[in-house]
Amino acid sequence: MATVKTKTVWFCKECGNESPKWMGRCPACGEWNTMVEERVATGKKSPVAAVSVPGAGHKPMPLSDIDSSVENRISLNNGEVDRILGGGLVEGSLVLVGGEPGIGKSTLSLQIPLHCSNLKTLYVTGEESAKQVKLRAARIGGDDANCMIYSETLMENIIAEAREMMPDLMIVDSVQTMYSQAVESSPGSVSQIKETAAMLLRFAKETGVPVILIGHITKEGSIAGPKVLEHIVDVVLQFEGDNRGTYRLLRSIKNRFGSTSELAVFEMTGKGLREVSNPSEMLIPMHEEGLSGVAVSAMLDGTRPFLIEVQALVSSAAYGTPQRSATGFEVRRLNMLLAVLEKRAGFKLGVKDVFLNMAGGLKVSDPACDLAVICAVLSSNFDFAIPADTCFAGEVGLSGEIRPVAQTDRRVIEAARLGFKRIFVSGFSSLEGLGGQDINGIEVVKVSDVPSLCRTLFKG
Repeated sequence: MATVKTKTVWFCKECGNESPKWMGRCPACGEWNTMVEERVATGKKSPVAAVSVPGAGHKPMPLSDIDSSVENRISLNNGEVDRILGGGLVEGSLVLVGGEPGIGKSTLSLQIPLHCSNLKTLYVTGEESAKQVKLRAARIGGDDANCMIYSETLMENIIAEAREMMPDLMIVDSVQTMYSQAVESSPGSVSQIKETAAMLLRFAKETGVPVILIGHITKEGSIAGPKVLEHIVDVVLQFEGDNRGTYRLLRSIKNRFGSTSELAVFEMTGKGLREVSNPSEMLIPMHEEGLSGVAVSAMLDGTRPFLIEVQALVSSAAYGTPQRSATGFEVRRLNMLLAVLEKRAGFKLGVKDVFLNMAGGLKVSDPACDLAVICAVLSSNFDFAIPADTCFAGEVGLSGEIRPVAQTDRRVIEAARLGFKRIFVSGFSSLEGLGGQDINGIEVVKVSDVPSLCRTLFKG
């Protein structure tokens, strides 16, 4: 019988590359300071959980002879999740859901089987006891007749139980707590995460049972573990938003069965996550008219248009050094827009404090919000209220020009649907899909640069 020895190796957290010694830069992916130390077994190696896919062992066949029928999908009785998955959960798929602690990962994963009583679900919990899961299920509510709770962290036992039970859906919370006897390292290590994911993928592909994995994220905001984990799975979904707020965004980072341009919006309530089918209604103004420093932006996240309120406050610098603060918006881009206003339009904002906030606690990266940001800043600076039925969609360049943004027609249609009467867009925007300057009672105002915008908007 061969004795099992251990040795120290270094793994790259980004790509999983193995090295016998520490290096500042990974030779495989080129990332810096990503090497972590682990102890692995040497000598007689345990069999590796190879990834098998449907059709393994068959002979090569012409591409024209391969069946290209649509994959069988399972509805999760959640319109937002079904849409972001591309129409439902594909049989035999491996889905990874990541997010910060307390953002709602475990709540959503338990909500799915409780609201899908027709699916026999195996819920594997490695972080909580069965009693803790029961208490959360009682708070969420739903039918728990077909939801089986299994508190276990050893992958060999989990796979054996799943093969015996053959559920319709399997949920693992979380992948960082699972370990396999085939790897001599602690749970959560690079080698354990790789082995665990490979075993679950093999089970999903062989049996056709879809598996949902819950994953932690690092302090940088990326999913914890090696980057190879995201390559193994079929779908990667990530929760975004402030866990102190009420709204959550579920974004598709990778999807082999659908688009990655989808976005799901939820509201955290006492009974779990509630679907928000129309996010514009929660992000547009919720106060009396006549307040300065407020502008509405018609933004686009992926393929989903919605309107968001931009709030700005401009005041004299009380302590000599002006402050620049932005919540939900990049501070460096705010500084750039303020510089454009001062250089190209002549507004002296260098000695004033500027504070910016995006409604709902959302993080905005769409350049179409530039126009609403400068309008909100100028509105607060002049103490001039922008009409509540006016919105904006345009990118601001360094020379003060207003550049067109993608799918302007969809933004206009969304603004018209919500009752807005006027929308400011770039003078270079193509609006061929609208059939004219006026649609559904909304006026499309084209402006080419910041000075012309100010003359049109603040002429009163």
